[in-house]
Amino acid sequence: MGVVLLVLLLCAGSSIARDVLSPTVDIIAELEKLKHMDERIQKLEETLTKVLSDNEGKKVAFSAGLLASGTGQTGPFDYYKTLEYKKVFSNVGNAYDSNTGIFTAPVKGVYYFRFYGHCHGGTTMAITLLKNGQNQCSVHDWKPASNGNASNGVVLTLEIGDQIYTVLWRNTWVYDDPASYTSFSGFLIFPL
Repeated sequence: MGVVLLVLLLCAGSSIARDVLSPTVDIIAELEKLKHMDERIQKLEETLTKVLSDNEGKKVAFSAGLLASGTGQTGPFDYYKTLEYKKVFSNVGNAYDSNTGIFTAPVKGVYYFRFYGHCHGGTTMAITLLKNGQNQCSVHDWKPASNGNASNGVVLTLEIGDQIYTVLWRNTWVYDDPASYTSFSGFLIFPL
């Protein structure tokens, strides 16, 4: 009986040794697959790096209140006055110029703009947002009995260099104080 067990063990052992030394997996083919996967991963990493780099320069957003400090009315003027929002809260991408009140698009894309105006009772407030000198949308409040507020917003497709700004209408007023009742904001929704 001992001899039979010994023969069985030797047969089983040689079978196991044969399986380890001659696997059914083609190692060369598997190494080729790994090489191709590594090349694909490298290309994906390069693409991701490029996309992240391209989008880094496309961050554009600003928000500003009319007066840098203090309290007061702006207007009336006998002409349409470009409003210069001096209290800059944020200017990511530096596309808004507080010296001129003009936002200049640094990248082609779709943008959102919003503006607010405030006036005291008995005064008239009217503001228009323009794109390259063309009216886009307006707000107004004609001599309210008490304080008046108005706001408007618009989504615009801009080319590089397009200019967006607001103007105070002739013979109208706008009020602001440290609470920034009168403000102008915009941001890039997505580049084109």
